[in-house]
Amino acid sequence: MQKTLLTFGDSNTHGTMPMTAASDNFRYGVGQRWPSVTAQALGSSWRLIEEGLPGRTATAACDPIMGAHMNGQIGLQIALGSHKPIDLLTIMLGTNDCKPYFGLTAQGIASAVAGLIAIAKDPDVQAKHGGFEILLIAPPVVQERGAFVAELWQAAGKSAALPALYADLAAHAGIAFLDASPHVTTCAEDGVHFDEIAHQTLGRLVAAKIASL
Repeated sequence: MQKTLLTFGDSNTHGTMPMTAASDNFRYGVGQRWPSVTAQALGSSWRLIEEGLPGRTATAACDPIMGAHMNGQIGLQIALGSHKPIDLLTIMLGTNDCKPYFGLTAQGIASAVAGLIAIAKDPDVQAKHGGFEILLIAPPVVQERGAFVAELWQAAGKSAALPALYADLAAHAGIAFLDASPHVTTCAEDGVHFDEIAHQTLGRLVAAKIASL
């Protein structure tokens, strides 16, 4: 029986290309962005649902620039209600939460991710899907440079602290964890997004992690 993978995240799950200006808006094609690389590596026994929204946050706080629809807490509830049943959910968020106007520490960002995990592990949600596994992915560390340097004030330090916090959170919640940082780096053009090689690397890494579960 074919299994379903739901990849929930932000612009790096969407496949946004590195941006030389904040107004750029280009996306890698199917087979280039990491979720589809993962799906190809897993083979025909898996079906992919991509849920990547540029600007999405883990926190429920309203983004004063991009809007309330960036709230990942509501977004995850919608995605899990729309796409059931699924067999595995990946969550890779936290980069946008590093923006200074949210006022979040690394611990605050991890706490927001804990809220996402709580939504996914809710017994009623799990029952409606027949049960599904969760893989939490710590995104690569942000660089304070490039097109978004003004939005990334003090973001690097917060971002660098997330993998350890996410690993502890995943262990506490009893879910799988993957740290992308040792394998993937963000691009110098904007300090946030991945080049195509990084997408290929992350896609294969996620597929190997899923195969080991």
